[in-house]
Amino acid sequence: MAQYAFQKSPRPGRSPGPSSPRGQTPDGQNSPWLALVGFIGLCLLVGVTAAAVNAPAMGGWYTTLARPPGNPPNWVFAPVWTVLHVMIGTSAWLVWWRAPQGRRQNAALQLWGWQLLLNAAWSPAFFGLHSPAAGLLVIVPLLVLIGLTMAAFARLHRAATLLLVPYLMWTCYATYLNAGFWWLNH
Repeated sequence: MAQYAFQKSPRPGRSPGPSSPRGQTPDGQNSPWLALVGFIGLCLLVGVTAAAVNAPAMGGWYTTLARPPGNPPNWVFAPVWTVLHVMIGTSAWLVWWRAPQGRRQNAALQLWGWQLLLNAAWSPAFFGLHSPAAGLLVIVPLLVLIGLTMAAFARLHRAATLLLVPYLMWTCYATYLNAGFWWLNH
């Protein structure tokens, strides 16, 4: 019975052959957990890259900015983003592994990829360019893409959608902060 713990059961309309289920290894065993590590790892890589871009500005330029009301202490961001990146990766993995394969799944995962790209672009725009305006030009479309990703995921996997709710909320808060930094410092 334990050998079936990692196997994905085929859905109606899917052939049970080796190329059908996602995450299947050459010996016919499924390895969805390796894919989960990959999705989460990619998201955490985005976070680590952002931290590397942010670090030089945190001791210099950023400290000179007037801060909007409700700006949290700097130490809050790393743990929050770590949890969010794990949730973002898990969400995509659920859609990849459990949702019916096809155009909707592909479109949903493409939206997820685009929002992750914008997520990765925000730190270089805001911190790297020392520009809250550039940050706004990235974070507003990011919010739209998160919403579109959630709408696409909602048609495929409820839990995957729910995992993105804190990300959407935090990004709304980050958008407020970004707009506040721009308004107070332009």
